[in-house]
Amino acid sequence: MTIKTVAEHAGVSTATVSRALSGTGIVSPELRRAVTTAAEKLGYSGNTVASALRSSRTNAVGMVIPEIANPFMTDLVQEVEEVLHLNGIQLLLCNSRQDPSRERDALTSLIARRVDGLIVCPVDATSSFAAVQAASRSVPVVQVDQRIDGLDADWVGINDETAMRLIVDHLSSLGVSSAAFIGSKENDSSSRIRLDSFLAYATSAGIEVAKEHIFLGRYSVVCGRESLKQLIDSGPLPDALVCAADVIAVGALQACHSEKISVPKDLIITGFDDIEFANLCTPRLTTVRQPLKAIAKHAVDILRASQTEQDHASVQLALSPTLVVRESSKAADIEGDTA
Repeated sequence: MTIKTVAEHAGVSTATVSRALSGTGIVSPELRRAVTTAAEKLGYSGNTVASALRSSRTNAVGMVIPEIANPFMTDLVQEVEEVLHLNGIQLLLCNSRQDPSRERDALTSLIARRVDGLIVCPVDATSSFAAVQAASRSVPVVQVDQRIDGLDADWVGINDETAMRLIVDHLSSLGVSSAAFIGSKENDSSSRIRLDSFLAYATSAGIEVAKEHIFLGRYSVVCGRESLKQLIDSGPLPDALVCAADVIAVGALQACHSEKISVPKDLIITGFDDIEFANLCTPRLTTVRQPLKAIAKHAVDILRASQTEQDHASVQLALSPTLVVRESSKAADIEGDTA
């Protein structure tokens, strides 16, 4: 397989193929997609071309996230930017707005700007595969928080399964016998693992979770508010509500306040992420803390190592979460708030 074969299949010149696969020069998004599609179909790797043409560093790293409006993502970006700054590297940030096509174009644009590597929080566990795989053929790529099914690329995040076990164990210690769950319907790895793990651990702990008490929307305050109102309409409240993100939990707390539901007396609520608002809302939120500083540092370290290693082995690093117990559950004295 040669670069000429790829060029003929894509209907472009060999020079265009070289620029598209290496991230050098100017190539329109349409032509770049045509080249990467042809290369993937033919099984051609442009790594050799990319290495030869990208011999110089730009000291810039691109980062693509699914939703800048999510405070967790904002906090993660800040931590990554700080680590890069300490290493004399500039961050170029793109927001895909949960859209795989925007994500693809952002990756293409960042490579065209000759970034030395990419840190990506994929939008979709399957739909993001082609674009991120194509990007990884030009520059080193590290996935953070979420990851793509079947993609041989570095990843750093937390152990979502362990996090849900911590939450269920906490609820079980409080005598909870029934619970509801609010998560995201998006097809990302974190959403799926959090729901599946919660249901599995709840079953093992003897905590009933009715089908009508599982709500899937988006990681947003609005989702929390609307789902809580649906929970009220579904009948008697369960003992607890587990939210897959703090922004969801904040919305649920707002709805509880407006509906005169006392938390935690009438309903225990837990979140996930430990964003700043988790410690500012009323009552303060029991949640899972993600080690963002460690995630950012490991992601940058792995990215820099992969730029110099000849045979870089894929790294899958799941860091340990911490349960922070506050007033939204009934045992704020069991584990102290370290915030």
